[in-house]
This record gives sequence, C-alpha cells and structure tokens, in this order.
Amino acid sequence: MKIFEELQARGLLAQLTDEEEIRELVNDGKAIFYIGFDPTADSLHVGHFMALCLMKRLQMAGNTPIALIGGGTGMIGDPSGRTDMRNMMTTEMIDHNCECFKRQMSRFIEFGEGDCTSKGKAMMVNNAEWLRDLNYIEFIRDIGACFSVNTMLRAECYKQRMEKGLSFLEFNYMIMQSYDFLELYKRYGCNMQFGGDDQWSNMLGGTELIRKKLGRDAYAMTITLLMNSEGKKMGKTQKGAVWLDPNKTTPYEFYQYWRNIGDADVLKCLRMLTFLPIEQIDEMDRWEGSQLNEAKDILAYELTNLVHGEEEAGKAREASKGLFGGSGSIENMPKAELTEENFRDGKIDLIGMLTASGLVASRSEGRRAIEQGGVSVNDEKVTDIKASYDINVFDGDGIILKRGKKNFKRIVIK
Repeated sequence: MKIFEELQARGLLAQLTDEEEIRELVNDGKAIFYIGFDPTADSLHVGHFMALCLMKRLQMAGNTPIALIGGGTGMIGDPSGRTDMRNMMTTEMIDHNCECFKRQMSRFIEFGEGDCTSKGKAMMVNNAEWLRDLNYIEFIRDIGACFSVNTMLRAECYKQRMEKGLSFLEFNYMIMQSYDFLELYKRYGCNMQFGGDDQWSNMLGGTELIRKKLGRDAYAMTITLLMNSEGKKMGKTQKGAVWLDPNKTTPYEFYQYWRNIGDADVLKCLRMLTFLPIEQIDEMDRWEGSQLNEAKDILAYELTNLVHGEEEAGKAREASKGLFGGSGSIENMPKAELTEENFRDGKIDLIGMLTASGLVASRSEGRRAIEQGGVSVNDEKVTDIKASYDINVFDGDGIILKRGKKNFKRIVIK
C-alpha cells in the first residue's frame, strides 16, 4: 500500500485541492510540504501529535517536511478571536520555544543541516525571517491586492466570527498565512501545505496567491482533527493540555491519558496515530469487552514509545499494571511525598491527604469528592469524610490514593 492510500485507510485525509496531483506527488516522494506550529509554549502537546505523525509517515515515504514556526505571527499575539489575547512574546522567548520544539520533533522526523538541499531531510523555518522586517506599504500593495474582501468574508473561518466581532488582526491572518506559503515556495520549492481541517480557507488562500504571483501550482490538504466520540478535541485533562515534555506531563501520565480513552475512540486512535500495520488494527475491529482494554494498552504503549522512548513506555506500562491489580510494578507511578508535618499525633485525615497530594484543590473539594463516592484507598472506596490514617500504614510502598477513575497518586513518607 502506497502512502496516499495508507493515509486514506487510516482516516487521516479530510479536504484536498487536487486529489490526483497530491496522490502522485506524495506517492513518488516529490512533495516538499510544510505544517505550521505556533511557538506560544516551550513544549508541543497532543494537539500537535497528528501533525507530527503525518510528517513522519510522509518523510518515511521519501517526502521532505518543513516545520514552519510562527515566530513572526507570535510577535503580535494570538489572532483567534479570544477575549483574552495571549501575551506578546519576545524574540528570546520565541527562539527558546523553537529550540524546545525541534528537540521534540526530532523524535519523529530527521532534520538535515541548513536549507532543503538534501532530499527527504526535514528543516525548521521561522516565518520571522520574512515577517519581522516587512514593509507594510509594499506588502499591502504587492500582496493585499491579490485578495478579494468579498471572497474572504465567505470563508467559514470568518463567517463564524462575524456575529461576535471580527478584529482587523484576525482578518489579516489569511493574508499572512498565504504569504508564508508563497515565501516557502520561492525559497525552498515548497509545493504543498498540510494542516488541520479548520485551516482550509487560509490554505486555499496560499495556493491562490502562488498561482497569481508566480503562475505555478501548489497544493493543500487538511487532516482530520483529533476528536473523541463526543465531538470534543482530544488532548485535554482536568489539569489542562497533555504535553510532550516529560517535565510537564510525565511519561506515566501520558500513558494513562491514552489508556483511559473511551472504548469508541481506541480503534480510531490506533489507526490515526500509531505505526502498527493497518491489517493488524483491522483485526482488532472484532475485539470486545476486556479485549478493548488490551487495545488501549497497546495504544498507550505505542504512543508513549513514540514520544518518550521504549524504556519509559515500559516503565509506564508496568506501573499501570500495578495500579489495576496486575503483576506490574508501582514504582514508576506518580507519587506524592508527605512529611511528618502533614501528620497530627501520628495520623492524617483523608481530606488532608487529598489536598497534600494535589488530587483536590481545597478541603471543601475533597469533602465533596468523598461524599460523592469518588475516593478510594488501595482500591477500597471510602465515604467517611472523617477517615484518617496512621503514619505506619505508609511503610514500604505507601498507599494508592485515587480520586475518580483516572486521578491517583502513590502516597509515601519522605
């Protein structure tokens, strides 16, 4: 199966400008394609995961990836229509974040040195190279003249914003993104853009700008957004984003996120995100009941291995087995360390243990969690808000404190 057909089989393709041309380019390894990344944090997250996997698949098929960092657009904040605009970023902050991104991306794609002179080697480009010193008058005269306001307002991304109010900053974003594509085409021969399905209108603007300015054809393809069965974007927890940086989201927490996804989502995620043979995943379509838990374990291990490596994936799997009563080790489970200061007369109450471990934000939240039956100690549900524990029970491996189905800590004495 060639790469284009594999992307179809995995359910990754959404919208394409010219299907036959794109099929030929990617199957023949002739695509020089880019995907944009917004450097507003010092780590990538699960929301970027689909793009990273796509870059890896296409590079394995001989195509050349360009990771475009929005260092120029990052200088003016976030044009997403949020009421709370992100903080303006300094050049130093953006450069630092770019370095962090490249380290994480290197686990997925192989970078070359310098520009795209070596076929198939990835490169990282920052649009600050052409945006930070842009002459506004020249830009509007040369590029702005290629865009029809009437056509832009018919784009879905703008129609959704018109009722709430569309800022001039947002309105310019299609032009800026289109200009990125034009510059990448001229500088590196970039002939294709990939992105999320919500970027379709902006991507079409880029292909049209290249046609008008250079008389050349360029192509765009969107990939399916990673949504769960409830129609919500995946990659969020109660704590916020699921990061690829192990200091923000530990390998164990990353593993558990995928281990705990809904039954209806596991086969879709296996197809879209893992590199397991599609035939093997198709065999799992018939799995039911406890077999779905096995499929979740396979998914969690494969993705943790991709992001954090085989050793960390193995540790996370062992810790997960230990949590759910298997033969695994609990040594690598997230833990909270208590000190003797947390105890009064050699005892700690359950609410105090919940707050000290960070499983709840306040004593009142801890009380509600207990009363609602959402707290267990060593797999035994506890509904007594006055429950307390002697310091001696924490000897050895400590105890496993659990809130809900997915939040837990191994509590030990420091």
